[in-house]
Amino acid sequence: MSQSTRTVLRNQLHQALAAIKDAWRVMRRRGPSQFQFWLIALVIGIAAGFMALGFRKAIRALQAWVYDTENILLLHSHAEMLPWFMILITPIVGGLIVGIILHRFTDDGRVRSVADVIEGAALTDGRVERKAGVASFFASLITLSTGGSSGREGPVVHMAGVISTWVSNRIHADGITGRDLLGCAVAAAVSASFNSPIAGALFALEVVLRHFAVHAFAPIVIASVAGTVINRLEYGDVTEFTLDTPGTLQFYVELPAFLILGLVCGLVALLLMRSIFFAEDIGNHIQNRLSLPGWLRPAVSGAMLGLIAIWFPHIIGVGYETTIRALAGDLTLSAAILFAVIKTVALAITMGGRMGGGVFSPSLMVGALTGLAFGWIATGVLPDVSGTPSLYAFAGMGAVAAAVLGAPISTTLIVFELTGEWQIGLAVMVSVSMSTALASRLVDRSFFLTQLERRDVHLAAGPQAYLLAMLRAGAVMRPIGDPRSITREEAQALIQQGLCVKASATLEAAMPYFDRDDVPCIPVVIIDEDGCENPVGALFHIDALKAYNRALAATAAEEHS
Repeated sequence: MSQSTRTVLRNQLHQALAAIKDAWRVMRRRGPSQFQFWLIALVIGIAAGFMALGFRKAIRALQAWVYDTENILLLHSHAEMLPWFMILITPIVGGLIVGIILHRFTDDGRVRSVADVIEGAALTDGRVERKAGVASFFASLITLSTGGSSGREGPVVHMAGVISTWVSNRIHADGITGRDLLGCAVAAAVSASFNSPIAGALFALEVVLRHFAVHAFAPIVIASVAGTVINRLEYGDVTEFTLDTPGTLQFYVELPAFLILGLVCGLVALLLMRSIFFAEDIGNHIQNRLSLPGWLRPAVSGAMLGLIAIWFPHIIGVGYETTIRALAGDLTLSAAILFAVIKTVALAITMGGRMGGGVFSPSLMVGALTGLAFGWIATGVLPDVSGTPSLYAFAGMGAVAAAVLGAPISTTLIVFELTGEWQIGLAVMVSVSMSTALASRLVDRSFFLTQLERRDVHLAAGPQAYLLAMLRAGAVMRPIGDPRSITREEAQALIQQGLCVKASATLEAAMPYFDRDDVPCIPVVIIDEDGCENPVGALFHIDALKAYNRALAATAAEEHS
């Protein structure tokens, strides 16, 4: 062996030993804390998993008792044999109970769901409202058990956020840790609800945290697996939908049909979302016009749902029976179109009437019906180069749901895990990509982000749009008396010109003053007992920009860590 070779080997050995020493030093310094964090993530995952499982079993038990049936999976068929007055009265009573719960325990009578969890992750260090969240959980339980036409993922996601919020407050978690724990809880809840460990983890990252940081991946996966194990201990290793083989994709020749299906599903998803927002606006208008008490609003919606359910009982609850029939191709073209329209109307009434629940399961049902209807047409026009209609139902289910959630990755995977059909992934991926590409441009990226935009919470455009709303003028100002600030007399002169902001105002409200009036600073005031504006400091433009830049840098560091 030559001298140069020995030198190279010696250097490599020294580098390897140095790397081992560094790794040992890091493990000794960070190992216990990191292990503790992962243990907390596991505990949160177990708690969220049991919560989601309990919610699912509670719906089944209460639904079976209310509608007097032993097989909830055949609830729609059973409801056709019940007296019409029972179908009508049940959602009215349920809506009345929901209204009382929300009136008593929330300040606005609104059910908390996934959008509020996304807001908590972005704006409140991974925390969500606890009292309103628990009330929404029980309100949604009543809704789904008494004829409401929504899904169960919204309540369990927010209740998972309540669990992680309690833990974060107890351990005084910072923003990054709080958000990671929130992601863990959400992943476990979704996984336990749908027996989907991969999609549960990606849903938390893609929809709630809205980034794929490496530091968050491991604990979220741990929690997601814990949620799935809890589901499988109860229900076994089975898929949510047990189907016959949906058909074989005629590769290449049939792909253009799935591209068109994706566009159709994007438009259907847009109509579904817009119908919910329209129903909410109409409900607000009628409630204000008639001075209707907020606690009666869900009962009125329940009456409307009861009337529809007399003729169309398939709108009751989550709608798995109808979804299974659509995926199996067991509905005619006209029935698929009619059921999709009626389900969309029922979902809009449920959500607009503030009865509670989520939109994911209904979007699966509407998507399966849309895909089946498209499939009947496609296979009728070109029978020699087409698969079965149920194949299109399968792809349509994922396409509509992905466009509504604005989550093509996790939705594609959750559809696979719900059905166990991985062989036709290309058809699903093509349809999902087209539907999300179209729908995301016609709304603010997703149903949840559009909900937040309607509340003037601007998360859809990213951190650069909402970080200014997180910073308060009082925290960035230079106090009166600081040599670098302005004098009280100078502040009073600017106040007389109408240039001032409250100490509690956000930088989002303050920044337009600098652009409009071209001033280096504006006074920061508090309102005294006499209603006078008392200057306490000055917000300088340069300080506001520095604070904004630091917030952007911190966000980028978290998302890329």
